[in-house]
Amino acid sequence: MENLSSRIDVNVCTEPRPIDQGHVYVRAQQGRWQRIRQLTGWVLMLFFMVGPWLRWNGQQALLLDLEQQRFHLFGITIWPQDLTLLALFLMVAAFGLFLVTVFLGRVWCGYLCPQTVWTFWFIWVEEKLEGSANKRRQLSKAPWSLNKLARKGGKHLIWVLISLLSSFTFIAYFVPAAELGSILLQFSAGLLPTFWVAFFALCTYLNAGWMRAIMCIHMCPYSRFQSAMFDKDTYSVGYDATRGERRGPRSRKADVATLKLGDCIDCNLCVQVCPTGIDIRDGLQYECINCGACADACDQTMRQMGYTTGLIRYASEHQLAGGKTRLWRPKLIGYGIMLLLMLATLVYAAASRVPMALDVQRDRNQLFRETTEGWVENTYILKLSNRTQQPQHYWVRVEGIDALHWVGAETVTVRAGEIIYLPVSLAADPYLLSESKYSIQFVAGNDELQVHAGSQFFSSGR
Repeated sequence: MENLSSRIDVNVCTEPRPIDQGHVYVRAQQGRWQRIRQLTGWVLMLFFMVGPWLRWNGQQALLLDLEQQRFHLFGITIWPQDLTLLALFLMVAAFGLFLVTVFLGRVWCGYLCPQTVWTFWFIWVEEKLEGSANKRRQLSKAPWSLNKLARKGGKHLIWVLISLLSSFTFIAYFVPAAELGSILLQFSAGLLPTFWVAFFALCTYLNAGWMRAIMCIHMCPYSRFQSAMFDKDTYSVGYDATRGERRGPRSRKADVATLKLGDCIDCNLCVQVCPTGIDIRDGLQYECINCGACADACDQTMRQMGYTTGLIRYASEHQLAGGKTRLWRPKLIGYGIMLLLMLATLVYAAASRVPMALDVQRDRNQLFRETTEGWVENTYILKLSNRTQQPQHYWVRVEGIDALHWVGAETVTVRAGEIIYLPVSLAADPYLLSESKYSIQFVAGNDELQVHAGSQFFSSGR
């Protein structure tokens, strides 16, 4: 980054908005908010990249197996019957986002959103190969040469490699990572995996490399409905106009009182470091992603000038107007209560979830039949599901009629995540049965749990 002090000593230190034909040349900026954003981004990126390779009980710890309709999450297998858990989790995430937005504005967009993380990653590559924002702007305007071709070509090559790596990692959450890597390296992948890897690689390359702020400004729905959650007590990046105006350039030794100027020296650094190319001094704007880059740039300028920092800072509208922020307010409390309710419901549903299931299907062709010994026999198919990630040994039995005789296997081994269909028959001496229909209960389980499934036993009666 250029030496700021050399620019502040002159009377005119403004530069044009860093936008050239729709492209935003983001100037590099350091500061506490950027350190937090970078640390958060690297942690999330590391977790994203490592996630598909984590193992749990010999299996991929995080696998959203759409083909088998099962989600494997650190030893827990979520089946289609458990989609209530997924719905509750999404509701918890939604209310958590609403709560944070009411309190801290678009902090998700500035620090956690994948679009922001990947965009700043791509900008970092761009800076390393093409230089600062001014050098990148000049390079784009310069005629083509070997130097320009090498820098531009190298940048796009690295972008493509990052996009392919990101796409492979994303698909590895849906297809086992080792299997996906093997078939791609051997060029034996089918049309579907190849298409999705190429598709998401293209999306990453276009979104983070070319579209960038266009996604945030024109395509992201969150920026549109965030105003419904904002209020005058929401913390967001704002410009203290009372302190900053009237803005204007000046020397560090100038008497501000004599010039009748505010603290803003109109250096435009807040505009140059903004990834969406807006001027935070124009007030609250839906394009702002609350990344804090303008606050860091302004604080750096204030320190160079010997002024108090915080001209641009995280503050509520009430604070910027000279008032106080109300922390506890109905909207914030309401979202907090809903978040706690959804979280409690999710915990209860997860704790009460049974890791096995039993369903019973009767023979649809006939109610009963008589054996050669003259007994009445009913046939059933027991559907046993092992929802754990370890093989399980289950016993099965029937309750309801003491006279029933079990015909079939009484113990069974079900592999991890497997569903088996066990045919069994129940037979009884008709002379011991006084009614034509009985309610019975099939029971399956082991030493840790039992599950029941109701059915009926039919006979000729007496």
